[in-house]
Amino acid sequence: MIGNKLLYGLASILLVACSSPAVDNSPQPGLASTPNQVDSGNVLIRCGTLIDGRSDDVLKNMSVLIEAGRFSRIGTRIETPPGVRVLDLSAYTCLPGLIEMHAHMLESFEELVDLTLYFDYTHEDFMQAGRKYSQLAINAGFTTVRNLGNYYGWVDRDLRDEINRGDTVGPRLLVSGFYLTIPGGGGDLLEPGGDEDAIPAHLRMGVSRSVDEFRKNAQALVDGGADVLKVIASGAVLAYGGVPGDPEMTFAEIAAVVEVAHAAGLKVAAHAHGAQSIKDAIRAGVDTIEHATYIDDEGIALAIEHDVALVMDIGAGDWMIEQGRKQGWVEEFLRKTIETTQVQRENFKRAHAAGVALGFGTDVSIFPHGMNAIQFPYMVEWGMTPMEAIQAATSVAAHYLGWEHRVGAIEPGLLGDLIAVKGNPLDDISILEDVKVVVKGGLVFKAPMTDPGVSSTDKTSSSGAPK
Repeated sequence: MIGNKLLYGLASILLVACSSPAVDNSPQPGLASTPNQVDSGNVLIRCGTLIDGRSDDVLKNMSVLIEAGRFSRIGTRIETPPGVRVLDLSAYTCLPGLIEMHAHMLESFEELVDLTLYFDYTHEDFMQAGRKYSQLAINAGFTTVRNLGNYYGWVDRDLRDEINRGDTVGPRLLVSGFYLTIPGGGGDLLEPGGDEDAIPAHLRMGVSRSVDEFRKNAQALVDGGADVLKVIASGAVLAYGGVPGDPEMTFAEIAAVVEVAHAAGLKVAAHAHGAQSIKDAIRAGVDTIEHATYIDDEGIALAIEHDVALVMDIGAGDWMIEQGRKQGWVEEFLRKTIETTQVQRENFKRAHAAGVALGFGTDVSIFPHGMNAIQFPYMVEWGMTPMEAIQAATSVAAHYLGWEHRVGAIEPGLLGDLIAVKGNPLDDISILEDVKVVVKGGLVFKAPMTDPGVSSTDKTSSSGAPK
């Protein structure tokens, strides 16, 4: 029998899909589907306008050739190799595939009415949700996503591996396995005064009580195949009893995790709202600070000195406040959202003006999957130029993920991830909320086939993309 909580959760998946951009899962001629041979596509793309993600230049009438899944040539005159598909985007602006630095790809805002809903979810429930959310992400133009935590340990790894095998359509995933957090902290589901024994063990794999336990659990993440480690350094907005401005992990605990991760060549992302936790995390050697809501001048200076990027999710607050009131979210969560939204945006503006590196990350799942790009207008409103906002989601994000040799720009040798929009996002950044074309690894996953501005003139399909 499926319990009421599970039924509610499955219903929430449908609600997310309905409230997010429409997804047409029916096969269309020339579009990649599953199973597919990942990063195998061959396609020549004729771009009316090209923003390469790294340079400030805007190029006109450029051709982009992707061979065996990677950009091979970019220029004004490229002859079509025999048998290679041609995608005519002469009426479009082409950009690199977008990068989301802070997502929760197996969870949903719908559980914010009651986090104990997670207690009854099975591995397959999470996987079904993740498959749906992955489709929404790639349809929105996000071809690379860093998943920074899920309560059910390792489901993001399993989703990543499905996508990498070509069995599921979705973005390239970097995964963190599970949260590293103190008991009752921002990555735990323990309510104040609650019974720890009532929470399934697979939801608390990273709960740690000492430096040694944090070190041991960090090593378990490394050994289990995590791509990045996530520490919950301060209190959280969406956690019972958490105070966002207060430290939860000590400097020594954060440093122990960093030591383990860096020894294995992995990066560490620190959830840190509070000023002290931000400074502790930077001094301990983390690579990115997530949220950074209450960052002070000293924290800004440290971020610059240590070349640590801030990933500030300034786009979600308005949606969360409006919908949280309508949907009856936990009152504590809604109150803390209201308390943190404006101050975080003001500190984003201060950090940007000071020259801190800022990556694109939305914390998606606290609003509907597939709506990630709603953050771009907020980034421009709070100090960035449109080009800076685009680079925050392309080359800057790739650099701080440690993936600049793979993604984040349209240039020879990188993986062939490209999106296209109608119009000029430098004039209206909100255009990025309506991505028309998505290519990942040379395979075309989205294109408006009925649009006369998009045409395909090949006689054979791209490798791995059934016609």
